[in-house]
Parts: sequence; C-alpha cells; structure tokens
Amino acid sequence: MTGKGTLYMIPCPISERTEVYDVTPADNGRIIDTLDYFIVENTRSARRFLSRAKIARRIEELEFVELNEHTRAEEVAAMIAPIEGGRSAGVISEAGMPGVADPGAMAAAECHRRGIRVVPLVGPSSILLALAASGLNGQAFAFAGYLPVKPPERAKTLRALERRARTAGESQIFIEAPYRNVKLLEQIVSVCDGATMLTVACDVTSPDEIILTESIAGWSRRRMPDIAKRPTIFIIGRALGI
Repeated sequence: MTGKGTLYMIPCPISERTEVYDVTPADNGRIIDTLDYFIVENTRSARRFLSRAKIARRIEELEFVELNEHTRAEEVAAMIAPIEGGRSAGVISEAGMPGVADPGAMAAAECHRRGIRVVPLVGPSSILLALAASGLNGQAFAFAGYLPVKPPERAKTLRALERRARTAGESQIFIEAPYRNVKLLEQIVSVCDGATMLTVACDVTSPDEIILTESIAGWSRRRMPDIAKRPTIFIIGRALGI
C-alpha cells in the first residue's frame, strides 16, 4: 500500500446539541487536522461539524465531495482516485458513525477493492449505544434498517422480526424516518405480542435523550414518549433473566 493515502471514517455527534469532544476523543481532531479532502453525506453539515471541531485549517481551504444513496459507482471510484494517488481523506456522515446505516460504506468498499487502508475513528453510533442501554440481548442482534413504508407490509415485517427475536433470542434493531416514528410505534404496539420487549431510544447522547424498555403490554398502558420528528432507534427483543 506504499504511496497510497488512507481513508478515515470520522464520527461526529449524533445531536447538534452535543459538543464534538464530549463524544469523540481529542485524538480525532489531530487526525482531522492532517486532512484537506472529505467525502461527506452533506457538505453543509460536514462544514458545520468541522467548524465545531475547531480544526486547524480554514474551512475554505478544504475540498468536499458528496456521497449519498444516489451516488453512482463510477462517481465513487472518482472520489477514491485521489486517495489511491497518495492523498488521505475523511468520510463524514450527517450524524454519528459513517459507514453504519450510511452511504459512506461505499467509499470504504471501493478502498478495500483498491488495497487502500480504511481506519475507523472512535465515536458514537446510535445503534450500538441504544442496544447497550436497552437491557436486551447484546450477544445476538441484527440491524434491519428501514422497514417497509406501507402498513400491511410493515406489519408482516414486524411479525417476522418478532418471531426471530422470540425463537433465536436475537435483538432486532431498526429505524424509521423521524416524521413516521409515531405511526411506527403505534403499529408495533398494535401488532406485537404483549410479552415482547420493545426499546425506544430517541435523541441518543443529547440532553433530551430518551431510552425506555418495556413489554408491549406495558407500552400499551403508558403515555407514549414524544418521538415525533426526532432520530429514534427501535429494538424488539426477548426479556433477559426470566
């Protein structure tokens, strides 16, 4: 790999209300200061993050290219070409850990195909943080991403995830577009068995963080938390220690 640059996967705060170095090590800043090329999900939010990180270079001196779900394979290849030529780069998601439920994975995959070193930096992942706090099985789990949008198909998927959680003991983690959170929570409570456990983790790491785990029967009796239009992780699982 002599002569090639390195791709750094740079995590950023999940919440805009969290300071960068409250959730990431100061060493990350020293690595970021060596870079002038960034592959980002959104240029505006990436520039804002780097400014909050108080990097040594002026933002105007940096080069940004956007990588999102609409980016074509040949465009990703062009983004990686400078790294193959010796220029290191950083990947920045809109929030949290790049490459995890994030299009930055395409940049990492292209680097592996070209024998370019990919280095993940330490930082927050809402998926793992939610699981860690859930009290559900952290030894066997799966991330299902986004569920189907149409209610009948979503109900079918929820039942399948619930069966997997019940029979294999595997915690099932999934997400939704924030503006559909409430509808999803209502459907989970209406579709799933009363003994099934559900964790709702909203605005993880923010001052307004909510992480609650209860049985579906318990959720049906309680006042629902305010998760409308807020980043939220849902986990279906089987009760532990019972």
